[in-house]
Amino acid sequence: MEIDAELRRQITVSLAAAAVFVVGLIVIGVTFDGSSLPETGAMALVGLLTGFVLLMALVGAYLIRTENSEA
Repeated sequence: MEIDAELRRQITVSLAAAAVFVVGLIVIGVTFDGSSLPETGAMALVGLLTGFVLLMALVGAYLIRTENSEA
């Protein structure tokens, strides 16, 4: 299977969005270290998860829009 420019762009954008999520998890883990996660840490984690879901929805919409405009 040959990877064309469109597939390469989709992979790159998706990996970048996933990397932002992983960095966010690391930041939350370093900021709220300890045996249990305090309430503010839990809220930060919920916010990160919500942001990630919205980010992936926007990434998907962007990729679909760019794919349709090139066709």
